[in-house]
Amino acid sequence: MTNKVYFIGAGPGDVDLITVKGRNILSGADVVIYAGSLVSREHMKYCKDNVEIYNSASMTLKEVIETIDKYYRKGKKIVRLHTGDPTIYGAIKEQMDELNKLDIPYEVIPGVSSFTAAAAAIKSEFTLPNVSQSVILTRIGGRTSVPENENLEKLASIGCSMALFLSVSMIDKVVEKLKKGYGRNVPVAVIQKATWQDEKCVIGTLDDIAEKVKNEDITKTAQILVGDFISCRYDNSLLYNENFTHMYRKGKNEDSGN
Repeated sequence: MTNKVYFIGAGPGDVDLITVKGRNILSGADVVIYAGSLVSREHMKYCKDNVEIYNSASMTLKEVIETIDKYYRKGKKIVRLHTGDPTIYGAIKEQMDELNKLDIPYEVIPGVSSFTAAAAAIKSEFTLPNVSQSVILTRIGGRTSVPENENLEKLASIGCSMALFLSVSMIDKVVEKLKKGYGRNVPVAVIQKATWQDEKCVIGTLDDIAEKVKNEDITKTAQILVGDFISCRYDNSLLYNENFTHMYRKGKNEDSGN
């Protein structure tokens, strides 16, 4: 591992859902700055004994960059450990821009996102034939605003599968906008802390999901999945259809050439 900064996705919660590459780099790091509000401290048991560990939950951007700069100048190997996949709501762009100014090299190691972990938790597939072939990853506007052309109501009007981050605390507002956008009652699932030991899944529809979420006292660290893919009829994929040919397989009724 060369002397540079590694932005690593730690995965959604379960420490074994970090990638093999991510864990190998983490195990050789001299310094780890991890997002302690969302990343399990259990990851630290894979670090070497003399590693320096910082919890960025209490740090500002300036403090994170100053810490990285200090150790980089000392020739240390640095890991910036983010939750899920760092490229989705990871606030890494601002960090990388600051590192560019300091001529500090870095690499991004992808991770398993909470939206895919949430779908796995309810044993669903986002992209079902004749149901939806697109997935929208979004959030409702809060302290961080959302561009007007990405208003939740407008996005919902497309009718495809959706995964909402950072929105469960405003579930009533979410439901109101989704109802206007979809124009009908559709299935909804809310998964809190997907893949953690205290994972919680609530499944309903736009008509009852808000009440169910409140009854379960889910107010943070949850994914909201929306769309017919959660519960619907669908067509089987052509990929494994016996009459569908491709470069690796001939159809059942096709001449085998023997």
